[in-house]
Amino acid sequence: MGKSVVVNKPNKALKPSTIRIGTRYRANRLNGPYDAVIIGSGIGGLTTAACLSKAGYKVLVLEQHYTAGGYTHSYARNGYEWDVGVHYIGDMGASHTLGRRLFDYITDGKLEWAPMDENYDRFFLGDKVVNLRAGREGLRHSLLAAFPEEQDAIDRYLALLGKVADGMQWYTLSKLSPALAGPLVSRGLKTVLPDCFNRPTYEVLRELTDNEELIGAITGQWGDCGVTPKQSSFMVHALIAKHYVYGGFYPVGGASEIAKTIIPVVQAGGGDVLTYADVHEILVEKGKVVGVRMADGHDIRAPLVVSNAGVINTFERLLPETEAQKLGYPRNREHITPSMPHIGLYIGLKGTPEELGLPRTNFWIYPSADHDGNVARFLENPESEPFPVVYISFPAAKDPDYQNRWPGTSTIEIVAPTTWEMFKPWQGSTWGKRGEEYDALKAGITEQLMEILYEKLPQLRDKVDYVETSTPLSTAWFCRYEQGELYGLDHTPERFEQRWLKPKTDLPGLYLTGQDILTCGVVGAMIGGLITTLSIRGLRGAGLAKQIFVG
Repeated sequence: MGKSVVVNKPNKALKPSTIRIGTRYRANRLNGPYDAVIIGSGIGGLTTAACLSKAGYKVLVLEQHYTAGGYTHSYARNGYEWDVGVHYIGDMGASHTLGRRLFDYITDGKLEWAPMDENYDRFFLGDKVVNLRAGREGLRHSLLAAFPEEQDAIDRYLALLGKVADGMQWYTLSKLSPALAGPLVSRGLKTVLPDCFNRPTYEVLRELTDNEELIGAITGQWGDCGVTPKQSSFMVHALIAKHYVYGGFYPVGGASEIAKTIIPVVQAGGGDVLTYADVHEILVEKGKVVGVRMADGHDIRAPLVVSNAGVINTFERLLPETEAQKLGYPRNREHITPSMPHIGLYIGLKGTPEELGLPRTNFWIYPSADHDGNVARFLENPESEPFPVVYISFPAAKDPDYQNRWPGTSTIEIVAPTTWEMFKPWQGSTWGKRGEEYDALKAGITEQLMEILYEKLPQLRDKVDYVETSTPLSTAWFCRYEQGELYGLDHTPERFEQRWLKPKTDLPGLYLTGQDILTCGVVGAMIGGLITTLSIRGLRGAGLAKQIFVG
């Protein structure tokens, strides 16, 4: 790994200190009364906050981390900067797309985007390499170049993507319907959605082709939702594939620019985004939500509370147990599962991306095209089987402003799935103080993943200056996902049949937002934030709905 590599051993000298967005919480800094309190500053919470602020609401966003942004935040250490979740975003190249319109709305057009290489994703399926190129014809030609005998299946697949995208608007709007209309809405959806909409991805694709390697290539982005083809809903697969048809984009100035450009919109409405703001409990009085209680014992009153903390956190940790039971949560909980936990490597190198030969292309590295088999074998024996997927991203190469902030350096990020059981013995321990056995486990994983990097980019051997490794425990510590899950709830067909996963809960005054009420990903969670706003606003939000959905 090179003589100068430092493997993550946090101490005071390595304390995250350079990228802090938001105002630090103090009870005497509150400027109420507030019309709404939002728990969590992920993109879903920030979107809801910005949209409500523009509608005249005074909104307070409470974030327990030291910086705002949730999985869209960045951090810097030892002269390098990394994002933690914004590896690339689709549909940002044209102002008419839904995602771009919404980003422009919540940032007042202040967020800029840089395109990745035309070949934005590269799949290593065992010995076979498949390069995805931007554009509908680019995607088609990419698949045809690797599988020339499968033209009919590829064309039929591309047609299905369009059908699912057309149906998704109806599914999204169904989240606004009242509970009493649930049966009627469900019947209506069945008439407008294609038959493939919520079937298992592999099942749908197997009807198009029996070429397992082609199926493996088509589903090469399964890591973007964290669920393998035989377990995932075709809806989320199709949305991800369609989302990146015109390539990948990266925020100019890094991922932290997302929160940095949204917060002024919230502040312009009289609200604020506070960090180190740990919400202990959602307050319920006389059958309705009346605010939140902070970890320091201070109560913040508001008629609306919007939780962006995730469905499981909301109902199991923030709501009083009796209220969760009244809402039927124990029964609902049987139909949802947390997504897979992950390992993250944050790598710093001396030299620019050009000097080091770093691409603006993501690498997806698989043992074979059998994604479900790869995961099953890994879960059965994680210590000896290869990682089922290793994702490598090059943020310093993607961001044209990076050299202005950190001249003469580069960064790489590696993400790989893991098991919670491997790290469970240290559950509840303090970040940076988990002992030698834990450090040794991390060092072994780090070495394994670094060798995969060197295999693909051998010129980097002995060029690495710094490596920091995060585990599911890091995610639990900083982002409050207790088992280190990256994508909230698993994106299975059963999850998308849950009518209760919508913005408005049956407890007056309590709303949900973010990825759990719609889909994962920055744009999925952001649209979740929009839907929450429309649910709160009712008919008064018709103008916003038309502006974003229609343009």
